[in-house]
Amino acid sequence: MQNFSIDDQKYMARALNLARLGEGSTSPNPMVGAVVVKNGEIIGEGYHQQYGGPHAEVFALNEAGKEAQGSDIYVTLEPCSHYGKTPPCAQKLIDSGIKRAVIAVVDPNPEVAGSGIEMLREAGIKAEIGLLKEESRTLNESFFKYIKSDSPFVYLKKAQTLDGYIASKTGDSKWITNSEARLEGHKLRHRADAIMVGIGTVLADNPSLTARLEEREGIDPLRIVLDPQLKLPLSTKIINQKSTADTLIITSSDFSPARTAAALKKKEKLLNKDKVQVMSFETGAENFFDLKKLLKYLHGRQISSVLVEGGAKLSHTFLNEDLVDKFYYFIAPKIYGGSDGIASFCGSGPEMMSDSIDLKIIEQKNLGDNLLLIAERKR
Repeated sequence: MQNFSIDDQKYMARALNLARLGEGSTSPNPMVGAVVVKNGEIIGEGYHQQYGGPHAEVFALNEAGKEAQGSDIYVTLEPCSHYGKTPPCAQKLIDSGIKRAVIAVVDPNPEVAGSGIEMLREAGIKAEIGLLKEESRTLNESFFKYIKSDSPFVYLKKAQTLDGYIASKTGDSKWITNSEARLEGHKLRHRADAIMVGIGTVLADNPSLTARLEEREGIDPLRIVLDPQLKLPLSTKIINQKSTADTLIITSSDFSPARTAAALKKKEKLLNKDKVQVMSFETGAENFFDLKKLLKYLHGRQISSVLVEGGAKLSHTFLNEDLVDKFYYFIAPKIYGGSDGIASFCGSGPEMMSDSIDLKIIEQKNLGDNLLLIAERKR
């Protein structure tokens, strides 16, 4: 067990804060921060700013310059040891004359996975591992799953009343939660690579599915609409509203519409323009897509995280197939007060309450008079 000082913790915390500045821009690479310290003073710092760009260590060491000789570096993830889109950072640390490297967590990428640390130690650099390890893993939870599996990390978001409703019987949901909660939801969109909804949500709400932040420009995720029968109107916001994001419409390859095949082809041609793509997938029972196959396809497109926002049937399928990694529940102090609204999940539940799904609350936030509960499934 390493014994880290209060100063060590302070500098690694700074590195983590720097890493967060890359949120929304680095995927499928991780968010990484680095701080170079000499004689108790920070002489260089940086973070991984965008996918394919220089890594955090490069910015920090360049800022430190020749003063890096004999200094310490604090990095939130193991320095890479291989040539990818950039040269190996472990070698840059060695060349700079760093004497000590404090690393939060080992890189799960098989191309690194300890080899960067080994390079440093073989060069005589003291490498210490594990400071703020869990914080670093949580920061890059989507990267860790993306690297170690064939599926993106899945967030499920709900905005609901105290009695569990996400819309009235007419489908109206504006607005259940307050403005603070909605801003937090936009931050979650900014973080995710893709946002997924069913066609029912689009028809009911006509959402733009963009990330709108107050203090900075949000990065819009890929917008995915599951639309088996290609019911999407050409007038919807996600087709016509300007966005930096692409839109992916998933339709059923088994769909045989009542209207002519020629009419469907014409609609596909109109949709497949600019930043919109229509793709066909096989569907099974009740015209539902195989979500595991779909997630695997998205993983192949370098999508490391997906935010599922709607609707009730889609959420039910993700829940029952155990595909959700983290739940975000935004709860407003409102009671719908009926049994005819749209509940959070639409589908069959268990016969016994003892068979319901247990969650572990890992964080809660007060957002004005709204409450955000962040949870994961108990294992």
